[in-house]
Amino acid sequence: MEPTETHRPGHDDRQFRRGMYLLPSIITIGNMFCGYAAIVFAMQNELVKAAPFIGFAVVLDMFDGRIARMTNTTSAFGLELDSLADIISFGVAPVVLAFAWGLSDLGRIGWAAGFVYLTAAAMRLARFNIQSTTQADKRYFVGMPSPPAAGVIASTVYLWPYPPSGGPQAVAAVALVLVPGALMVSTIRFRSFKTINFGWSPSYIKLIVVAGLIAFIATEPRITLVILAYGYLLSAFIEMGIQRLRLSREDPPPAAGPA
Repeated sequence: MEPTETHRPGHDDRQFRRGMYLLPSIITIGNMFCGYAAIVFAMQNELVKAAPFIGFAVVLDMFDGRIARMTNTTSAFGLELDSLADIISFGVAPVVLAFAWGLSDLGRIGWAAGFVYLTAAAMRLARFNIQSTTQADKRYFVGMPSPPAAGVIASTVYLWPYPPSGGPQAVAAVALVLVPGALMVSTIRFRSFKTINFGWSPSYIKLIVVAGLIAFIATEPRITLVILAYGYLLSAFIEMGIQRLRLSREDPPPAAGPA
């Protein structure tokens, strides 16, 4: 009896290889679905359900590129698909969420603030696609990445899902989208997630830290997510201040002039 196609040597290897190429794209599609779900729930004014989906999209976005690099299955198609998914999950979805939360009551100001954020997210992703192959220092992003920028909006709404009322709260709603938007198109350096080790190296301390973080998110998700989002936002300024302080200490004192 002649061997069938499924029994030929190497067939299973080729099928496994095709499956490995599809895996990062499947995760990216999951990222896109989370952004779509966040938009749908926000349009239904179910903000508590909408905000966590942006957080899920952030997690999936962190893993699709990492898995592609680990399995050596990075492709131009995957990079383009990832960018399109990101503009939905971290551009459109946060704007719709913020608009349903408080920007809609501000009229044209709310419309303009939301569009500024969306434009900044699109510019941030376009700049990242250009610089990803030419940037020398892979430890840093130039400008705040769009996932943590969206996380700032999502975690804030998740912590306080009540629509803002009054002048000061209206200003806070506008700042909630304009500040992350400005940071995305800035030249401030933010630490890259690629340099963060999630426990694959043989270190028990890192595993304990990851386990503790998961425990905090499970017990107090609203407070923990806000701390993580704003902590990452502030980390760039803290690191910038530390570097400037270090440079000022290393500079030699000026030489004394002639008496």
